[in-house]
Amino acid sequence: MSLIRSFSACALLMSLASALCAAPADDIKVLLEQGKAAEAYGLGAQHPDLLGQPAFDFYFGIAAIDSGHAGEGVLALERYIINFPGNVNARLELARGYFVLGEDARAREEFERVLKINPPAAVRTNIERFLDAIRSRESRYTTTAGFFVEAGYGYDSNVSGGVSNANINLPIFGNVSVQQSSVKAGAGFSWLAAGGQVSRPIAPGLAVFAGGQVDGKFNNTNNQFDQQNIAASGGLTYLQNKNFYRVTASHSEVAVDDNRFRDVDSIAGEWHHQLDELQTISPFAQYAQLRYTGNNVPRDADFHVLGLGYRKSFIGDWQPLFTANINGGQEHDIRARPDLGRDIYGGRIALSVTPAPKWAVSIGGTYQNSRYQGPDASLLTTRKDDYYALDAVASYAYTRNLSIRAELLSSKNASNLALYEYRRDTIALKARYDFK
Repeated sequence: MSLIRSFSACALLMSLASALCAAPADDIKVLLEQGKAAEAYGLGAQHPDLLGQPAFDFYFGIAAIDSGHAGEGVLALERYIINFPGNVNARLELARGYFVLGEDARAREEFERVLKINPPAAVRTNIERFLDAIRSRESRYTTTAGFFVEAGYGYDSNVSGGVSNANINLPIFGNVSVQQSSVKAGAGFSWLAAGGQVSRPIAPGLAVFAGGQVDGKFNNTNNQFDQQNIAASGGLTYLQNKNFYRVTASHSEVAVDDNRFRDVDSIAGEWHHQLDELQTISPFAQYAQLRYTGNNVPRDADFHVLGLGYRKSFIGDWQPLFTANINGGQEHDIRARPDLGRDIYGGRIALSVTPAPKWAVSIGGTYQNSRYQGPDASLLTTRKDDYYALDAVASYAYTRNLSIRAELLSSKNASNLALYEYRRDTIALKARYDFK
């Protein structure tokens, strides 16, 4: 009888221990379902004695990854999978943890293992996005290349960037009428583009890259404002721990109405520092030479800019990504025309989300202030401009290679000289095919 009582007592203790383990695990699960990953992680961290219990490890692992503690989360999920290797959800969460830690090979292995069991379409699409991101990061240690073609159609409410009304008031001259080509005019347009990039490692963490793009915007009417661009760039990238450096040299040419308008040669440097698994800051600097043709030669300038960027990812529904930057610079006219040179400062903020597996949506705002360095040669007034823009993009991944994108840009340039004030709205629908 005493043996039976001892066995019963032992079973009771085991049952109580199991219940005590389940309670925190269940509480963590509830917090995760409420989108409170940080609170869930904090609760789990209060129970280190429960690490190693499968139910606790599973939910604590997810909470740790979602709250920016991917290292702890991966360890917990690895322990769980030893006991339950067939749990697909656990493997997906573990793969995500490896991805956050930059363990691309292990993340790929886990993602591809899940793909082999033919998961639902939404899960497959999400995995393919992670795999595409891994391929992009693989450029650090293996040669990668990509090429794309793009076509679209849209409408531009002000192809010339002209004033809204031909009758304006100017200093010195008073009320004047500007020529028709300088008045706002809208047009539908076609868009074509193609480009690509290749990256090749040359030493641990060090890679060389090169790329280029050609594109054209062809108006249905007002063809004198058709625009074509060609650009090529190349440089070096270097990755060391939480720091990523990039130096880029580039050349671009702009043609208007099939006539060469402006060339730009530039060199830029960037430093991306990872504050933690979700936040990055990125100081940058650029020097460029702007060289014009024909009657625009007096606008030749050297351009300098410094700036600071910030990026933060949020783990949760819709996977929000917030970006912001501030910048300041000077466009110094080299043809002794200070009225065409300017001091510039501005910034931008943007938010991107993924509301559904194949969808991506972003919205952003830009502000730029320009203060010119001398009075206008004819109007004897120093120009001051404030530029505002709001943009939105929605894209749908029809397949892994083919995507469809809708774009909207609404902008306004306010100036103390009415000749330079304008409003412009552009909307476009584009299809893009990426050869990966």
